[in-house]
Amino acid sequence: MARMFGTDGVRGVANVELTPELAFKLGYAAAKYFSREGSAPKIIIGRDTRRSGQMLEAALAAGICSAGGNAHLLGVMPTPAVSFLTSVVNANAGVVISASHNPFEDNGIKFFSRTGHKLPDTVEDEIEAIVKTPIDYSKAVSGSSVGSITHEDNLAELYIKHILGTAYADLKGLKVVMDCSNGANSQIAPVILRSLGAEVITIFNDPNGININNGCGSTHLEALQKKVVEVGAHVGIANDGDADRCLAVDENGEALDGDQIMLICALELMKRKKLNDNMLVVTVMSNVGLHQAMKAHGGKTCKTAVGDRYVLEEMLKHNYSIGGEQSGHIIFSEFAKTGDGILTAVQLLCAMVKNNKTLSELGSVMTKYPQVLLNVRVKNKNGWQEKNAIQEVIKKYQDELGDNGQILVRASGTEPLIRVMAEGPNQERLEQIASAIGEVVVAELA
Repeated sequence: MARMFGTDGVRGVANVELTPELAFKLGYAAAKYFSREGSAPKIIIGRDTRRSGQMLEAALAAGICSAGGNAHLLGVMPTPAVSFLTSVVNANAGVVISASHNPFEDNGIKFFSRTGHKLPDTVEDEIEAIVKTPIDYSKAVSGSSVGSITHEDNLAELYIKHILGTAYADLKGLKVVMDCSNGANSQIAPVILRSLGAEVITIFNDPNGININNGCGSTHLEALQKKVVEVGAHVGIANDGDADRCLAVDENGEALDGDQIMLICALELMKRKKLNDNMLVVTVMSNVGLHQAMKAHGGKTCKTAVGDRYVLEEMLKHNYSIGGEQSGHIIFSEFAKTGDGILTAVQLLCAMVKNNKTLSELGSVMTKYPQVLLNVRVKNKNGWQEKNAIQEVIKKYQDELGDNGQILVRASGTEPLIRVMAEGPNQERLEQIASAIGEVVVAELA
């Protein structure tokens, strides 16, 4: 049976897959689990701007109260703000109702521990087990033991103050276009950037419940690119719906992905003697050009599997300072325990000011190598790693590319596909390599 919790909480189409009933049970289960830390656990809840958010918030809060917990509603709040506030207000847990960069019809529920970190799989599994156990109301709490719901209206100020405190430069003189994705940062992000002195032109900061991520934000940069050039801005910043990602656009309207942003910020941390072991943590999907640029500047990189939780695990294990993904999900361990879109923006803008360089100049330190992606349809994707012929052809071409490229082969999580990614300096050669590997995959798995 499929696990209820995915890589980023419980997700599905709101009111179809992620129903109020399931939200109630998740709230009940979370309160039951966290009651181990105290008889009436305090659980804070933030949400993004999706129409279904209030419905799920009400059900989740009711479930928490039904199990004797107390629900504190933050209203619309970025995911990283909930992570930060969970520990600051001494909550037993934090919950975010969001489906991140997905369309508005989807929604999700994810939890943070009292430290502000995402829950480990073992804890999620325990909560899932409680969800699947029928509630015995003959043993339920009653009377004064039923929990309460509190609306918290002023906690955003604590988060704003925290982000402002991470800035190491005055942004006065910078003209910034801020794409809020009609999401959770629509109010907070412009306040932070203006407080730091930037001239801010906002776009997509008028959420109506159904326009989150719609042709905007970190997954749709076209409007931001156009606006930056149109108004002559120095930089454009894009968050996603729950504001844990950040991508950027330079003064010429060219997009910078998470690899380029991480590199700029990591090199700046090195200059400031704040990059522990001169190490940047990335995933296997990061561009070869990133690794080469770090090496050229005396830094190092280490790779993890795809997923921010694996990046964070590596960072925590060795106390590394920065890590993230190409998607713009970037973690600064000194200030945050999850990806934070507006924190990333502030760090990037401060780097521009401190270096007195345009974003295109800073971005040019990295050469992005071409990538070729090939989806190979097979009858059975299972056990492909054990096929010697596949491993041999991968090794053959990885040896050919050496430090100037990489090959990544993995099975699709949802389809009968083997995905082949080849990256290196020559597009034509990469297409030949991907095709050659694909032929072997087909021969072995047909």
